[in-house]
Amino acid sequence: MKLGVLAHTFGKQKTADLARRIAGSGFTSVQLALSKALSDIDSSNGKLSPGLAHWVGEHFNNEGIRIAVLGCYIDPVHPDPEARKLELARFKEHLRYARDFGCSIVATETGSLTTYQDSHPESYEEQGYLVLRDSVMELAEEADRWGVNIAIEPVSVHTMHTTEHMQRLFEEIPNSSVGLLFDPCNLMKLEHVVNQADFLKDVFDKLFDRMIAIHAKDVAFDVNGKKYNPLPGEGILDYPLFFQLLKTYKPHIDISLEGVTAEQADDAAAYLRRLWHADNNLS
Repeated sequence: MKLGVLAHTFGKQKTADLARRIAGSGFTSVQLALSKALSDIDSSNGKLSPGLAHWVGEHFNNEGIRIAVLGCYIDPVHPDPEARKLELARFKEHLRYARDFGCSIVATETGSLTTYQDSHPESYEEQGYLVLRDSVMELAEEADRWGVNIAIEPVSVHTMHTTEHMQRLFEEIPNSSVGLLFDPCNLMKLEHVVNQADFLKDVFDKLFDRMIAIHAKDVAFDVNGKKYNPLPGEGILDYPLFFQLLKTYKPHIDISLEGVTAEQADDAAAYLRRLWHADNNLS
């Protein structure tokens, strides 16, 4: 198992120091959100360049770490058109230089489900979806220019919050540069707990061909039905089934550990690696 990690798990550090710290924990790839992880570069709009991207990429490569995904978590449904334009410009800049960082995927979530609740009380979910679709369509054109991929991460309380929403987005934007970053814990709702196996199998059956990256953490619900993320192995995610589905449907897909602190990362990674290798069919 080649397990990666969200780089900012270890806090915001100088690039060389962060790369060494991540390598010291045995991770072989990262999802790198520049503004969250790197203290010695300015990644604000307009500041990226091929040279800067190469400089960052070389630091990680020298430690045996591949930048698998650039995290650029914008709000693609921002209700202010001018603010949304700046958000999309930031994502486009990441797309433009992704290859120079040594990766081909830029990831984002999709904004709050309730963004348009005040302005469109009867149709806020549909309004949010339509704005998102237009944003993703615009980003997909840029991704095509540079031969890179957009990874959309659905979350249970965001604009993209069901398997069906993702299917609709893929159908209405028939562009192969748009893919899925699947985090089962983010997409899972309380209603899925009883039949979790059905939930996981349904997502893979319907969307496996669009999966291009994976997040690994755990999930649980308190007595009030509120979701939270305990350490891997202390929640309810059926990891043996999840890992078997990954091996069957998406062998060697990039997996990034998420939802842990720097102090918890080593033990969490060790647990996931043991679980992965416990099944002789997993390699």
